[in-house]
Amino acid sequence: MGEKKHYPTHLGAKGRIGLPAPLRKALGLQEGDRILFQVEQDQAGGAVEVKLVSAREIAESGKGLLVQLYPELADRALTAELLEERRGEAAKE
Repeated sequence: MGEKKHYPTHLGAKGRIGLPAPLRKALGLQEGDRILFQVEQDQAGGAVEVKLVSAREIAESGKGLLVQLYPELADRALTAELLEERRGEAAKE
């Protein structure tokens, strides 16, 4: 694991947390992006570690898993293929 960095912030009204700009930039976050807090507690029930993960990161890790399971998909643009297929179907209507 790399160097740990700390980003001070505050808990505001209604439980809102402001994310400092350097942290948003490091995570590639933009306004409206979905994020996930992953919480891990040690075996003794003591220390808690919280990890902030962007939905984009989760999707990319899922894509990597999919390619590991189905290597033939590695070089395919599945979204583009689906859009092309749907446009072809719409044109037939």
